[in-house]
Amino acid sequence: MILIADSGSTKTHWCLLHHNATLRTVVTPGINPVLQDDADIDSVLSEKLIPALGDLAAHVHSVWFYGAGVIPQQQPRMQRLLAAHFTHADIHVATDLLGAARALFILEEGIACILGTGSNSGCYDGNELVENVPPLGFILGDEGSGAVMGKRFLGNLYKGLLPEALRDDFEQTLQLDMAEVIRRVYRSPMPNRFLASFAPYIAAHLDCTPLHEMVVEHFRLFFQRNVAAYDRPDLPVGVVGSIAHHFRPALEEAAHAEGFSLKCIMQSPIEGLAEYHIKTNS
Repeated sequence: MILIADSGSTKTHWCLLHHNATLRTVVTPGINPVLQDDADIDSVLSEKLIPALGDLAAHVHSVWFYGAGVIPQQQPRMQRLLAAHFTHADIHVATDLLGAARALFILEEGIACILGTGSNSGCYDGNELVENVPPLGFILGDEGSGAVMGKRFLGNLYKGLLPEALRDDFEQTLQLDMAEVIRRVYRSPMPNRFLASFAPYIAAHLDCTPLHEMVVEHFRLFFQRNVAAYDRPDLPVGVVGSIAHHFRPALEEAAHAEGFSLKCIMQSPIEGLAEYHIKTNS
């Protein structure tokens, strides 16, 4: 049995393969080793994943974990945490970007992008990533992400760059005001998740012209500051992530404005990852 994970900061999708078929899928809270300590990660594994797998967990012989925050310094730590629960399995840990690339393009070349709570992109040669523009996180970068979209939305909302009626509706609908927003952003853990949580509200109000323009500009900056840097107009561009899925028309508008055409958009790469591992028999 092969266990595959696609993990972001908000949620992790798990897929258990047996004889080249999906035996079970599980969704747990996100795992990001940069943002979480050992106890937090272990609680997700021991309290959410293992009970959901039940007796099947003991029969897993290979784990492929693709995750946000899996920088080289964090790979041995994630391997150790996973190995504590899958004692008879080979543990492989890689970035969520490599997972996205393999899901989008399988064994072909392309520019793979992630637009979820965070964002990332990379040039893929059909097996591995050969170039990566560093995303830098939601404070310094992460253009196109849900967190930065939420940050820009709140800034525009409270600086008067969006209609006052929209601000009133926002505060009434979500039972928030500026003081509480500031407290949650600067005083609470996981501010990136809090900022990204406004994406559904934004998506539901894109009939507001200034908000629609803000979202398109938000995605255009992603293409300008990330995808264009690879200077590979010959390669197809693919995107995975909840933000890409739910804002597809605005994302496609931004891509067209910047001279890119999107080959495919996936909400989650887990099915594509299963196909990759079935084809490569790994």
